[in-house]
Amino acid sequence: MQGYKGRMTRARKFLNTLSELLRPLCGEWKPVMAAGICCSLALSLAGCHAANVDWMKAERERIDPSITIVMNSLGIRFPEPWTENENPYLSYIEDETGLEVEVIIPPWHRYEDRVGVMMMSSHTPDLISISDPNWVSHYARKQMLAPLDHLIERYAPQLKERIPAEVWEQVSFNGQVYAIPSLNEAKGLEMMYIRKDWLDRLGLAPPETLEETVAVMRAFTTFDPDGNGIRNTYGTSFIEDFGRSSLWFGAFGVQLNQWAERDGKLVYSNILPEMKDALAFMRGLVAEGLIDPLFPIQTQRGLERQVIDGRIGLFTGTWYDTRGVLEKNAECDPQAEWITLPYPQGPGGAGTYGLPTVRSYQVIPATSPHAVEVLQLLNFISGEGRDTLKFGFEGEVWEWRDGRRVTDMGMHNRDQYRGMYANLADIPESGYVRSRLDSLGLHYHLYDNLRHISPYAMPNAFRSLPTPAMTRYAPLLAKKNDRLIEIVLGERPLDDFDTYAAEWLAEGGEEMTREANAWFQYSRNQTRREADRDVPAHSWEGSDRHAPGAF
Repeated sequence: MQGYKGRMTRARKFLNTLSELLRPLCGEWKPVMAAGICCSLALSLAGCHAANVDWMKAERERIDPSITIVMNSLGIRFPEPWTENENPYLSYIEDETGLEVEVIIPPWHRYEDRVGVMMMSSHTPDLISISDPNWVSHYARKQMLAPLDHLIERYAPQLKERIPAEVWEQVSFNGQVYAIPSLNEAKGLEMMYIRKDWLDRLGLAPPETLEETVAVMRAFTTFDPDGNGIRNTYGTSFIEDFGRSSLWFGAFGVQLNQWAERDGKLVYSNILPEMKDALAFMRGLVAEGLIDPLFPIQTQRGLERQVIDGRIGLFTGTWYDTRGVLEKNAECDPQAEWITLPYPQGPGGAGTYGLPTVRSYQVIPATSPHAVEVLQLLNFISGEGRDTLKFGFEGEVWEWRDGRRVTDMGMHNRDQYRGMYANLADIPESGYVRSRLDSLGLHYHLYDNLRHISPYAMPNAFRSLPTPAMTRYAPLLAKKNDRLIEIVLGERPLDDFDTYAAEWLAEGGEEMTREANAWFQYSRNQTRREADRDVPAHSWEGSDRHAPGAF
């Protein structure tokens, strides 16, 4: 292969350690003689006393530190013959940092459970990557995670400088930083696509408002837009748990499972009157037969199959679907022409669910003796190692052509696993993101799609680690969302929403709201005080360890 050729095997590392130990003894001896002594010593270890072997292990650890990291594969596979611990990108990391890294990848569908077991064991890893802020909040409050403030300043200065100050607040508890955040490169995920060839066949213009969009959905359902003589198309569809529906909620000024500011206070969007209006609207679409009624059990793959097979010509997709499901549909139907729609304007405006700034949290268990080495690893991944881990090996995965990066998509897809390492400390920057996305193919319009989404992303107004009440009640209250789905399907009366809202408040939501507003008021007051003093907002030195709950 043309990729990284500096692969360090464990045997080679061991010989390097022996060389370091013998160097003071070798003096001016020739390297060949030193290597011979190393090999002889290595062979003789089989008969060594256990104490000698322990000494050698300790010296090896001193010279070439070993750390254990746990990360989520998210279902990504390693191509043969590589594994999480034997592949060119991990070897590159190890060679450049001087660290020996052992990687553990639990089953991705039970990831949180497995890392929870690890935290309670006597052999905790040195780094855990986790996407659930409730998990981080829980273990930070139990003092089972290492505070990182002063270590970051000394051993990971690039991380401190490149991550915005307000983001550090989102990984802090009682004024101390407990995680290294990896950031989302997109402010939102979803946008609306429509088949222009279907519009042209029916003599329709691309819709802009909510009413116009519903009219097009009605036509796509009724007037055989694919021309096959069979009524087998829907206006649109969602997926389970209201997935791929954020644009419809956005037209009413709300998003599911978010905190919003109303009259200077935080309220939970799910119980707002605007949410009831949005549910009533979607209930009407289902009743009219414009939405596939099986959406509550629809998977993402199932929705993609409907698009590929030409059963749906309007749907809420992701910004990267142009190099995914839309491309596959065009392969099946060369006449298919997809375009992007504006966000439908409704009574509450237009918008989509805003992604959290933090995509994942890198935490160090308090029992780890290798916090410094972990921070050095993350500092490297976010800095010197960023290009290789994000783009792949130059000359193999990508090359410069006419002043811009061009990616070999076959090699890119083969080496997709490298993203697992890059995502441990991903800090997007606009120009860098554009260079990467454009290298995948300008015809996909990936960067343009991000720009299309950005002004419509509706962020969560609560931007901190979850409060104690959120950690305690949020998972249970989330199960009540099935009631909202039943309202949309017509299985419950619309006014059952009021019962849902009252139960949500009574069963923990009221306590969550109090804690959310305590943080909100503290954060606003802190920002005002620091602005008056002309101090950067949320600087560590100015953090109050006695902030409300400090969540």
